[in-house]
Amino acid sequence: MIRLALLLFGIDFIRERSLWLAALGGIWLLAGVAIFIDALDGVLYFPLQFFGLLLLFEGIVALIGAISGIDPGRRNRLRLAKGVLFAAIGVLVIGPFQHANFVLAVLFGLVFTVSGALRLSSAWVVRFAGWRTSMALGVVELLIAIFLFEPWPTFYKGTLPYCIGIGLGFTGWGLLRLALRLRRLPAHASVSLFTARGGARETQLVIWNPGAIDAQEHDLIVHVWTPVGSTQGAERRPIIDRYIAAVDGKGVISTGHAALEVPPDLYISHYPAVELDRSPDQFNRSLRATADNDVPGRFQPSYREEADGWCESTEQVRFSEYNLERLRAFWATYSADTTYNLTNRNCSSTVVHALETALEGALGQRDRGWLAFARVLLSPETWVAAELHRRAASMAWTPGLVLDYARSLHGIVRPPPVAWYALAAAALRRYRRLRAPTSDHATAQRAPLQRT
Repeated sequence: MIRLALLLFGIDFIRERSLWLAALGGIWLLAGVAIFIDALDGVLYFPLQFFGLLLLFEGIVALIGAISGIDPGRRNRLRLAKGVLFAAIGVLVIGPFQHANFVLAVLFGLVFTVSGALRLSSAWVVRFAGWRTSMALGVVELLIAIFLFEPWPTFYKGTLPYCIGIGLGFTGWGLLRLALRLRRLPAHASVSLFTARGGARETQLVIWNPGAIDAQEHDLIVHVWTPVGSTQGAERRPIIDRYIAAVDGKGVISTGHAALEVPPDLYISHYPAVELDRSPDQFNRSLRATADNDVPGRFQPSYREEADGWCESTEQVRFSEYNLERLRAFWATYSADTTYNLTNRNCSSTVVHALETALEGALGQRDRGWLAFARVLLSPETWVAAELHRRAASMAWTPGLVLDYARSLHGIVRPPPVAWYALAAAALRRYRRLRAPTSDHATAQRAPLQRT
């Protein structure tokens, strides 16, 4: 989440405030440790009831905004999910429920269990650079889950402060580490490529023309062929055929595809030069992000040629404002190497690197204030995008993940209306509409009769 916020505010924001960002990270880290230690003896100094009231209030506002339909579509579903989660936790914290702390312990314990298991399994299978560190973090998450599940030392009374402390601690450490690392970057270097994994990092020291993020003549289009949408006669497997792969009636596996287009002349679509063997046995061996799985790749010349040779893209996400100069500079460097790796340098990871480069600094160009930075950190779209990026970094970018990530980025750079503000505006419009017939009727009563 911190990485994504810093990316969207840009290198200039980081360089101007690097020491302040590092100090903020240090404060968060110390606060997280203090809150965690405070909860160990069962005597809480943390204002838990006040925190619960804040969560409940934010949840109610989000639910009202979702029910009112002020922003239909996926953003509305995110607002609904945020409202349900925050309101439920807030009620459990402030309500007189005998087993509320136990319920919270089970919920948070399950979250850490699933997260740790996914991190361990994906790191073991994919073996990307730094996979041992990722496995160690997975073990830490499982240990945290065990700590939350068992009642010692406070019989679940400190569950929420534990989680708040852990969250603040990890967030603070990430902000402190990133701020100090990114502070040393040259002016106008790419934050996205500096923090990338694998195939994009060779371009991290390229100095881009800073340019600006403006409304362009043509939209930037992220094209996604989802696995099930691009496979004939695929047997439906929920979640798996959306994010990983689909299997057709002959047992051939399709992972889908992703590409990025800026008409009329920029098209980014990475593909293996020779079709990979997608039988189940060969597919399992090709998942490792190691050099022995590198194969020659090729870049498709245009969307129309690719679509005519296969099928139209299943989904599209459009961005009207982006940095075209940075995108062209990125592609000129990245396309010099055609190497393809199914889990480390594939079509999806290429699109993500290009999209992040084009949007880098989009928020910092509008507003570099701390309030704007805090607003992005609290946005549900930022949470979703950060979690998608974290999962892809520990596994691999897939077309399904790219689709959700692009949609989340669109929601961040073009945020939905603030719930309370939008509701107030909607109420005012409704009030004016209700008064309009009365006013028209009164005017008609006062108007002189017309001769016919």
